[in-house]
Amino acid sequence: MWRVFYTKQAQKDAKKLSAARLRPKAEKLIEILVSHQLVIPPPLIAELKNILNAKIGTPQEIISDFIELLTQDSILPEKTTLANIDIRDKDDIVIISTALNGNAEIVVTGDKELLELGIVQSMQIVSPIMFWEALKTQPPDEL
Repeated sequence: MWRVFYTKQAQKDAKKLSAARLRPKAEKLIEILVSHQLVIPPPLIAELKNILNAKIGTPQEIISDFIELLTQDSILPEKTTLANIDIRDKDDIVIISTALNGNAEIVVTGDKELLELGIVQSMQIVSPIMFWEALKTQPPDEL
């Protein structure tokens, strides 16, 4: 069992979640993340590091800890056979191919071009809102 210490900022954030009536959603999201295995393409990790560092200014130590936590129980497919899909952004072909190679069932994205694909092979491509709505209708034991 872990003993967890919440900083004052974490306590403030928890109060904000409660005030905005988002706490149940945040709790469900955490439940989903710990009960499912993430498939994370290495290019996505590199992009996340860049955003956290260059755009948000997150300290390197925090970025390293976050990436370690995120990837701890995730599938990180190394070799990827590129899928034959016709999209403009060729970097997204690597993302979709890696997800397929990692046997992902769902890709959650805000990318409009990928969302237009809908399904690639048997893998669904959905928006965060679509994913959330699907989760709300799913029984807890199927999460």
